[in-house]
Amino acid sequence: ASGQGKTAGRGTKGQNSRTGNKLRTMFQGGQRPLAQAVPKARGFKTIKRPAQVVYLDRLNDFAGKMVDNNLLFEEGYIATPFHAVKVITRGEISVKVDLKVQAASKSAVEAIQKAGGTFEKVATPIKQSQKDAEQAAK
Repeated sequence: ASGQGKTAGRGTKGQNSRTGNKLRTMFQGGQRPLAQAVPKARGFKTIKRPAQVVYLDRLNDFAGKMVDNNLLFEEGYIATPFHAVKVITRGEISVKVDLKVQAASKSAVEAIQKAGGTFEKVATPIKQSQKDAEQAAK
C-alpha cells in the first residue's frame, strides 16, 4: 500500500486536485507577469571577445625568437593564449622577431619587417579538452 488512497495526495477540492491542464510555470495568478512588467533591454551586446593587445616596443624582449600566443602567455604579456592577440604600434622595435599571431596593425607589420623580422597571421589556438590531452599523451 502506497498510502495514496482516496484523493491521491491532491487534497480535497480546488484547481490542483482536478485532472487536465495545469498552471503554466511562470503564471502569477493573473498578476502582470514579471517578464512583461520589466522594460525591454535595448541594444546589442556582442559575445565576441576583444583581442588582447601587445605593444610593439614590448617585442624588443624577444630578440631573434619566434613569437606566438604561447610565448607571450608564458612571459606574462597576455592573460590567455586561447584568445586573439593583436600587436599595435607604440614605441619602436629594434630587433628581429618572427611574429605569429592573429592580427597586427599595418604600421606594426611595416616596423617589424623594417627591423628584419616577419609577420604571419595564424588562427587562434583552440584549447584542448582534458580527454583529448590524455589521449595525446598515450
